Amino acid sequence: MTLVIAHRGACWELPENSIAAFERSIAVGADFVEFDVHAARDGRLVICHDRPRGGELRLEEALDVLRGRIGIMCELKTPWRYRRQRMVERAVALLPEDAIVVSFDPRALRTIRSRRVLQHVGYGVSITTAASYAWGVGFHDPRVTARGLAKARSLGLATTVYTVNEPQRMAELAALGVDGIFSDRPDLLRQVLAARPG
Repeated sequence: MTLVIAHRGACWELPENSIAAFERSIAVGADFVEFDVHAARDGRLVICHDRPRGGELRLEEALDVLRGRIGIMCELKTPWRYRRQRMVERAVALLPEDAIVVSFDPRALRTIRSRRVLQHVGYGVSITTAASYAWGVGFHDPRVTARGLAKARSLGLATTVYTVNEPQRMAELAALGVDGIFSDRPDLLRQVLAARPG
């Protein structure tokens, strides 16, 4: 079964990383909602893709809406930059036990023992390296290969691909047996997966 991961919520239709986009993800039957976390200058943990500029949704606010209703994938954005704010420890302490922590930064993920972690690979981190500490790996869609997926599986890693918005590609990846697909269009992804034979 391929998991539907709503990338920054249902952000094809609604503002990314917003309560509305998260609610829409739940409504269309996504398995997980993924969002990006930064530390603001005052130390608050806020949800946004780029650097905080003020007025962003707080992590606690999002968790109040999502907890117990949908799986959570929390991507820590440039956590090394925020090490003085203890971003990693503070974010992990707030997350539900079944949440998955995602990052490009292996330094952050290696410190986490209490949650499953998903390491994005192919940009300075190899599949083999990720296997020493990660539950799963994320492949950038233009760079994913059947060989890479097979290697990850052989090392016991879950396989995910980001970010896929075209139905034909969604179907191709599902046929390759990936464990999860990140999409801005979780409604469409759910439809594509439902239409697959068997």
